Amino acid sequence: MPRIRGPRNRLKNNPVVGEKKVLLAAPRGYCAGVDRAVVAVEKALDRYGAPVYVRKQIVHNIHVVNTLERMGAIFVEEVDEVPEGSHVVFSAHGVSPAVVQGAEDRNLQAIDATCPLVTKVHREAVRFAKQDMEILLIGHEGHEEVEGTAGEAPNHVTVVNSPEDVEFLEVKDPSKLVWLSQTTLSVDETMETVRRLRAKFPELQDPPSDDICYATQNRQVAIKKVAVDADLVIVVGSANSSNSVRLVEVALEYGAKAAYRVDYSHEVKQEWLDGVNTVGVTSGASVPEVLVQELLDDLADAGYGHVEAVVTAEEDLVFSLPKELRKDAEGNRDERALGGRNRA
Repeated sequence: MPRIRGPRNRLKNNPVVGEKKVLLAAPRGYCAGVDRAVVAVEKALDRYGAPVYVRKQIVHNIHVVNTLERMGAIFVEEVDEVPEGSHVVFSAHGVSPAVVQGAEDRNLQAIDATCPLVTKVHREAVRFAKQDMEILLIGHEGHEEVEGTAGEAPNHVTVVNSPEDVEFLEVKDPSKLVWLSQTTLSVDETMETVRRLRAKFPELQDPPSDDICYATQNRQVAIKKVAVDADLVIVVGSANSSNSVRLVEVALEYGAKAAYRVDYSHEVKQEWLDGVNTVGVTSGASVPEVLVQELLDDLADAGYGHVEAVVTAEEDLVFSLPKELRKDAEGNRDERALGGRNRA
């Protein structure tokens, strides 16, 4: 569905001392898990027709959700809002076993679009719970991903919201303790939380591999490099997108004089550009590239037409779609069985 953008030339080209330019971070935007989830909803609509129900936002981006709604997706909070027998897609953030059971109880045709990297953390939680380990889950309480992971082993999981929480944390047996994390956190803050946990509980065990996803890490590394030279950083992403919010925080921590998050380019305020030579631009992992291009167009209107790419990594990872959607209605392998990247 084409994007109808707002009017151009809204931002004025006010003079500054020195050159105006944009530092464009890469990687940015859609990751493989987001692409897989969005394509899953699109293909479900193609295959089964509207409406297709989606539990929670499929990804945390208002533009993506609104676009899918116009295509016929209906977003609900819980599966008991879905008519019995209907198709329902679970979001990229994952669900607990209780949600899966609730869908089965209503005879729903469930399509699981959970990011495979989140699924990995779920499996770790199950395995450690079977070993009777206490799991310290570093993440934001109330976030869908944390609720889904904790739901895999509710009697074994304690959520640790921040480094400051560690001081007040009590555990049953410090010798049987392991930490896991939400995949979209700040790498630096997570490692600070782990440092404090280990200082308090020296026998704390690590997960078998890093839980913070490659895309979250790559986007944080890129904005760190941009922020050092930026008077202003603008992050495209929604307020409920954990990784987008973290990008603003990381930019400020690593030297940006100011940093803001916007859903759309028309939210950029003229006063943000006062006295600004260099604007850093990036986007969260659930943001389609068309929204970044709109921001670049508006910045060009304001005199920031010179764009330099700051590339810190190359990404080529793709994930297979949920098994229900890998073949077309005739049973042939679908050409979109794998999600693409950087889709508009």
